[in-house]
Amino acid sequence: MWTNKKPTAPQAAKPEPRDFKTNQALNSPLASFEGTIQKNKDTTRPTAAIAESVTARLGPSLRVKGEISGGEDLLIDGLVEGSVQLEERKLTIGTTANVTADIVAGEVVVSGHLKGNVSAKKRVEIKKDGSVTGDLTTAQIVIEDGAYFKGSVEIDRSAEKASDERIPSQTPLS
Repeated sequence: MWTNKKPTAPQAAKPEPRDFKTNQALNSPLASFEGTIQKNKDTTRPTAAIAESVTARLGPSLRVKGEISGGEDLLIDGLVEGSVQLEERKLTIGTTANVTADIVAGEVVVSGHLKGNVSAKKRVEIKKDGSVTGDLTTAQIVIEDGAYFKGSVEIDRSAEKASDERIPSQTPLS
């Protein structure tokens, strides 16, 4: 009855303790490696740097009625009715977008349909598949072959003049 015989049937292995966060065994090489990782302090960026690299997106199934404003780049692929104000940031109207809005931005790139007036400090670009009906006020305009545009264009040189005033004029040396 009490013998030192080993059982002949295979026994199930005891489960190893696991880390609940990673679902890894506590004594696995991966778990021990993860415990030695230190966060690099250089990888933390200020929120201003993050806002400069992030582009917000309104997807093709989204519909917005009202006012959109902000301080980051925006890509619109859905339907927007109202106004868009992005300070000095870039607005991209994607190929599936249908926008009926007055726009104030730093730069506007249109690949979809836009109906409304645009005021862009730097430039307005209408891609070959883009369609714009409205008046444009900008420092630079680019209209690709095949694009549709109906409206007027006013070239605003005030941005160039402001940058010229900040640069001191060079006087010849005597």
